Amino acid sequence: MSEDEQDLSREMIVHSDNDATYTLWDRLGPEKIQKFLDRAGMKNTTLDEAGFMGLTQVTARDQAKLLELLTGDDNSVLDADERSYILDLMHDVQKDQRWGTPAGAPSDAAVQVKNGWLQRSESGLKNPWDRGDWKVNSMSAFTNHAYDYGLVVLTENNRVPESESPDVGWDYGMATIEGVAKAVHHNLYPDQTPVAAGSPGRT
Repeated sequence: MSEDEQDLSREMIVHSDNDATYTLWDRLGPEKIQKFLDRAGMKNTTLDEAGFMGLTQVTARDQAKLLELLTGDDNSVLDADERSYILDLMHDVQKDQRWGTPAGAPSDAAVQVKNGWLQRSESGLKNPWDRGDWKVNSMSAFTNHAYDYGLVVLTENNRVPESESPDVGWDYGMATIEGVAKAVHHNLYPDQTPVAAGSPGRT
């Protein structure tokens, strides 16, 4: 990648900069993005027909496939340097966005995380169950000290009660994900000291 594309990639992953994301999205175009999805075996990921990145439809299984691709040793889609580059960006995600699936992870694990959140429009809705509520998602890869696993939790319809702040729905989605994450990590490693949400968790 060019130096400019590397800067945009860092802004996209580390700081969740949508402008940087759309710049890269437009440079690649849907054909190249779809080619990657096909090679990665992400058969249940559908790009938005109108070209809106944030309205891509994805399943937890497909995101888990992506994590396996990033942490494995299969060079058919991405080589070792490319995988390491992406994981390094996910490891560097800014502190206030390290919530979600890292919650409760072993404190000596290296945590690579990427989260996503979107509040749906309150007008022109076709689905009566989608009334300005939040979709909140989180995915992480856990490595280092023999850890080698990933966790993906996707949520939707996180409600914003009438007259309440929109943050209520976002907070509910985040809390739901962290509750699931803590249970999973504890079940896998009950004797390990958990890392608090927001901590990089890398030694």
